[in-house]
Amino acid sequence: MAMKIRLARGGSKKRPFYRIVAADSRMPRDGRFIEKLGTYNPLLPKDSEERVKMNMERIQYWLDQGAQPTDRIARMLEAAGAKEKAERNNPQKGTPGKKAQERTEEKAAKAAEAAEAAAAPAEEEAAAAEE
Repeated sequence: MAMKIRLARGGSKKRPFYRIVAADSRMPRDGRFIEKLGTYNPLLPKDSEERVKMNMERIQYWLDQGAQPTDRIARMLEAAGAKEKAERNNPQKGTPGKKAQERTEEKAAKAAEAAEAAAAPAEEEAAAAEE
């Protein structure tokens, strides 16, 4: 049985509240779980102690049993110091999309044309002044 430590959403519309649970990976996100391991309230300020509450003893037990934390839970565990920080690399994250790249190319072309147009009269004036 593939176990996951993940978030199960609760709360009302536009007011999220999450339980940190150990669940079978085949179960739905908000469905059946084996054990509640903590809570996460994203509406509270980041420096609040009430924002993330975890039962570290039980989380460590499930990790020892082979449960895999999701990305968000892994980050919470890294912040709590229960897990070593993993190296993440997503080089495509910062690159702009196709349309944004096309717009920047168009702007660069227009800027080059404007620079050429501005340089041409200046060269003509300089040539006229030498004569």
